[in-house]
Amino acid sequence: MKQNVYLPEGRLLFTPKNLESTSSRESLEKAYLNGTILEGLCSLCDTDQNLHVRVGGFEGIIPRNEAVSTTDGEKSKDIAVISRVGKPVCFKIIDIKGTEDRPLYILSRRAAQRECRLNFIRRLTAGDIIDARVTHLESFGAFVDVGCGMISLLSIDTISVSRIAHPKDRLSCGQDIKVVVRTPSDENDRITLTHKELLGTWEENAELFRAGQTAAGIIRSIESYGVFVELTPNLAGLAEYKDGAEVGKQAAVYIKSIIPEKMKLKLVIIDVYPFDASPAPTKYFIEGEHIDYWRYSPSRCEKLVESYFGGDEDYRLMHG
Repeated sequence: MKQNVYLPEGRLLFTPKNLESTSSRESLEKAYLNGTILEGLCSLCDTDQNLHVRVGGFEGIIPRNEAVSTTDGEKSKDIAVISRVGKPVCFKIIDIKGTEDRPLYILSRRAAQRECRLNFIRRLTAGDIIDARVTHLESFGAFVDVGCGMISLLSIDTISVSRIAHPKDRLSCGQDIKVVVRTPSDENDRITLTHKELLGTWEENAELFRAGQTAAGIIRSIESYGVFVELTPNLAGLAEYKDGAEVGKQAAVYIKSIIPEKMKLKLVIIDVYPFDASPAPTKYFIEGEHIDYWRYSPSRCEKLVESYFGGDEDYRLMHG
């Protein structure tokens, strides 16, 4: 995974480095002089939309114009500011006011994000694997923090191979995940991401099961020709309809056959019951920092499902 010192907001708050740097006036002054990125908890947004932040045992303020990173000439949206209340925020100290006994630290989240953009986001290439934290879910995808509150989109079709009705079927707010950079930064420092490539190929997932076993799955869709039951996020099979089958319910399924040549699992639904279990931890099949190419479909399968992240020349050499 691509090493990133610019962690998603909330990941730095209770680290030894952050606790030490916010423990005293002397350590905060050192952080100010060194331009260190710190984190604190935002407790209030005042009537001028300045954010008040607890910096260890001291008070800090992020002026409105320092709360959110924007492109030239762009004004930050009100919701982007007020939505930070009650949450950790990253910042740099840009000034120290008040008195010696009661200092007031002037903070800039924008400066921290600017450094993250310059030293991390702009250096990412397609195929880089990075950390992210889910911040917000919409019907079309998940928004994730890739560092210092910099938000990127993970569209619903890239979350897993197995189709889901809503990102909440797979992810939750506050969840830490790994993602792959799909497109590197544009002129506005925006990147797009994907996730499914880290969840294993068809064969890697199918290897977890054997014909003749009975396994637990989740019903993801019901079609005129059968019911699709997901066994893992990147593996689903088809079963005949059974009374009581509903999208979102869990099903005990008998694995009738596994057919790599057709990339198919034939299932028989044994029982259907409400899904009330906690989601299993995400299993990642790739542990490196970068991928150029990923093929989901088995080599002996005529249907080709793949993702490519390299340049045109690399593609030509790889595929002839």
